[in-house]
Amino acid sequence: MRIGIVAGEASGDLLGAGLISAIKQRYPDAVIEGIAGPEMIAAGATSLFPMDRLSVMGIVEVLGRYRELMGIRRQLATHFRENPPDVFIGIDAPDFTLGLEKQLRQVGIKTVHYVSPSVWAWRQGRVKKIAQSTDLMLTLFPFEEKFYQEHSVPVRFVGHPLADSIPLAIDKLSERKALGLSPDTAVLALLPGSRSNELHYLAPTFIETVRWLRSHMPDLEVVVPLSNDVRRAQFEAALAEMSDPPAMMLVDGQSREVMAAADVVLLASGTAALEAMLLKRPMVVAYKLSPITYWIAKRMVKVENVSLPNLLANETLVPELIQHEATPERLGKAVLNYFENADVNDKVNSRFNEIHQQLRQGASQQAADAVLELVNA
Repeated sequence: MRIGIVAGEASGDLLGAGLISAIKQRYPDAVIEGIAGPEMIAAGATSLFPMDRLSVMGIVEVLGRYRELMGIRRQLATHFRENPPDVFIGIDAPDFTLGLEKQLRQVGIKTVHYVSPSVWAWRQGRVKKIAQSTDLMLTLFPFEEKFYQEHSVPVRFVGHPLADSIPLAIDKLSERKALGLSPDTAVLALLPGSRSNELHYLAPTFIETVRWLRSHMPDLEVVVPLSNDVRRAQFEAALAEMSDPPAMMLVDGQSREVMAAADVVLLASGTAALEAMLLKRPMVVAYKLSPITYWIAKRMVKVENVSLPNLLANETLVPELIQHEATPERLGKAVLNYFENADVNDKVNSRFNEIHQQLRQGASQQAADAVLELVNA
């Protein structure tokens, strides 16, 4: 069996590695090649180009690399047309992979797209291109499966690997001990984002939120996990710009461990919100963009909620404070509400547990089943 595969960033590399391992369990001699990261290569894939050449975000950044990216896609299309795989799998990175899938499907190669773009939220017209590009969409979330069914696109909900890897119950005290935190202190995990622009807009607001909270909870312990040295330096610079900044514990990486040790999480909207939900930690979600980007996004987005916990719950389960609503006082009051109302925490955690079990499907095995069924159809 020959399989073509392309992943464009670290999250796709992890998904691809799980899928490759599940396929290799059944077809040990399968040849799997395309663009792969270190996890996929370790699982048995051959990478024809470095994955980091695809790991680019932002309109200006993409335009600067446009010729290179299109050149890589043309070379891959030629390679797979001359050496047709039994199936081609594009993992996320839709602006790159969907175009390649369409070219390969037009010459009779079966195609799968793993991880739906946020087409249900904005630019819904993209579903027409998806229908032309892929024989099967694999989704991580059940509401995505419903969307594609309504648009007559072959789809299968496989669950989310994070839901498989994170236990249903987490021992908060052991996580605190590992981080050197007191078992009895109120702890807030602060996650201002992993990208430069996220910290640019959220770090000052989050720091002022801590100042507001400390006026109501003087003994509150605040722990801030930062994804790398660059983001740590950026956050430290935001602290240094303030007179008498509130004390916080800065941690390199370990965002999951920090959230697991916390009572409440204040975070930037994104994958971290999904992780906090799976850890059963009540959270407040915030996000800020440049005024122009926010103005455009507000007119394009078709959903009322933006955070994954609320989308999965189909209700406003956790507070979302976006743009001008994300003030220190409003964020502080939303966080304080969790510390002061145990009933609110119990309701939220009960729903989180229900959603966790819904997403806990054995995603890699499910995805492998779906791919192999398509190949053997």
